[in-house]
Amino acid sequence: MAKHGKKYLEAAKQVDSSKLYEPKAAIELLQKINYANFDATVEVAYNLNLDTKQADQQIRGAMVLPNGTGKTQRVVVFAEGDQAKEAEAAGADFVGADDLVDKISDGWLDFDVVVATPKMMAKVGRLGRVLGPKGLMPNPKTGTVTMDVTKAVQDIKAGQVTYRADAQGLIHAPLGKVSFSTDKLVENFNAFNAVVLKARPATVKGQYVKSVNLTSTFGPGVKVSFD
Repeated sequence: MAKHGKKYLEAAKQVDSSKLYEPKAAIELLQKINYANFDATVEVAYNLNLDTKQADQQIRGAMVLPNGTGKTQRVVVFAEGDQAKEAEAAGADFVGADDLVDKISDGWLDFDVVVATPKMMAKVGRLGRVLGPKGLMPNPKTGTVTMDVTKAVQDIKAGQVTYRADAQGLIHAPLGKVSFSTDKLVENFNAFNAVVLKARPATVKGQYVKSVNLTSTFGPGVKVSFD
């Protein structure tokens, strides 16, 4: 069992582990007990009743948080011609084709999100062993394989988050920074929560959401009530 430091233990004492907090109360508590010496990230974790071995119970997607994440994403776009110009105009940090393939193959990974036009996926596919394990491979379900590179780049820069249920049915996502106002974090939580609830597969029987937890970087988790 992992050992926690004094600051963590002091923070944990202020959390009632037997209680389900309303989202606003949970966020206010996280902000109160945050002890990180940097602007910590507030994250949400869902434990869902999913059998991800079934294709129709694999949840994956992307959405733009109303108030962003507080983090500036570095975006790489694989595109050519007019779409390359559109990506640059939209604010992409790096745009290219074969040159980007070579650069990444040589070990360059100074970026957070990869976008590609469908035509470019044959080239990007050669980077599967590099991008795949890091969760950076473009995917139509997250809007990162698209003809509309302008919208993709703008959404990512505006605070888009991607989510995916892992083999255990867990979904994790950032909701913003602890320095955000409580209301902005609550708004982000409510927006993300609505997306997760709407994504419930029709084949799931019984309870869909087992538990929801909010936490900040290095801090203890707070159990959140859910409908």
